[in-house]
Amino acid sequence: MQPAILPILLFVAASTGLGIVLLSVGWVFGPRRNTAVKEMPYESGMDPIHDARRRFDIRFHIVAIAFLLFDVELLFLYPWAVANRHPEGIAQAVTDKLVDDRMLVFGEVMVFIALLAAGLVYIWRKGVLRWR
Repeated sequence: MQPAILPILLFVAASTGLGIVLLSVGWVFGPRRNTAVKEMPYESGMDPIHDARRRFDIRFHIVAIAFLLFDVELLFLYPWAVANRHPEGIAQAVTDKLVDDRMLVFGEVMVFIALLAAGLVYIWRKGVLRWR
């Protein structure tokens, strides 16, 4: 077995064991009384008082889409930040090519951030972020 795999296997074994222990403790010591209140459906901690098919205000959907837009942005920036580390121990020819590639990727990320900034300005001017 390679020594680089050992920490990963230990992490998987420890997390699996911890999960099994926590589930077992919850099952053994958890309450088991079912009452009418516990069996009643609820929505976000509140009693459902409306029809499930009622229409939502369009602002809810716009805010949700804006949140997803700026949340997914981070998923694109993390790989770029990780890949943009300084290479060590690489031949000079490879390093020169890598620097050129980095500048291309940096330009692409700046275009991406500029588009996000334009989207932020757009939703700000439309009043999506205004509290009502």
